[in-house]
Amino acid sequence: MRKYIPHLFTSLNLCCGCIAAIFIIIGQPLGAVVFMFLGIFFDFFDGLAARALKVTSEVGVQLDSLADVITSGLVPSLMMVYMLTSAQLNTNIAGYFSILFYDVESPVGAAGELSLWIPAIGLILVVSAAYRLAKFNVDERQTSGFIGLPTPANAIFIASLILITQDFSPAWAYELLINSWVLVGITIVFSLLMHAEIPLFSLKFKSFGLKENGFVYGFLLATIAALLLFKIIAIPFIIIGYVLLSIIKNTLTK
Repeated sequence: MRKYIPHLFTSLNLCCGCIAAIFIIIGQPLGAVVFMFLGIFFDFFDGLAARALKVTSEVGVQLDSLADVITSGLVPSLMMVYMLTSAQLNTNIAGYFSILFYDVESPVGAAGELSLWIPAIGLILVVSAAYRLAKFNVDERQTSGFIGLPTPANAIFIASLILITQDFSPAWAYELLINSWVLVGITIVFSLLMHAEIPLFSLKFKSFGLKENGFVYGFLLATIAALLLFKIIAIPFIIIGYVLLSIIKNTLTK
């Protein structure tokens, strides 16, 4: 019976991802963010449970990746589509898929309707995430860490942008994120980062010893402090910091 416990966590991850996708499609981005974070929470614990119970399996590995394609691939991709559409219309909208794919009059006129296809660029994220997860399953170099930005980290970054646009704070960040070309640039850069040959340290624990996980504990404490001090705006900088710290750690190790 215990061999199914990790599968339960993975299934909860998948269900949360599906619910998050529904929320973003109906124009409820905050609900999507909540369920996406829940899915990532369950994703963190499925591997931990499998190792603790010593019930790892090939089926579990594949199921985990399939769930991540939804929660950490499709959902952030749809979030980017939402933000790009909102930027085109210069407003936060609901039911934006009807504007994209059906003959619905746009408040920005005919020229604006043509530019509404720019949001389709956001779908690059789900393709990149799916390819990254497929490579991860066959790459023997990624047993204790990652090469390229993990899909959950990318998803958290995109979700943080949604939170900033919904909160309108800070003003300078909001102004940046209602610019279509800034969002297109973010989409391209983070799609490439998921496949960059950059070794990144893993936040998944194989043990809880201080000696083995001192660097990770330090990063988590710094993350908590940044969130308490700077709140939502800290999240994208934490993800960027994660990449930079990994590069520094690799350089010092060499």
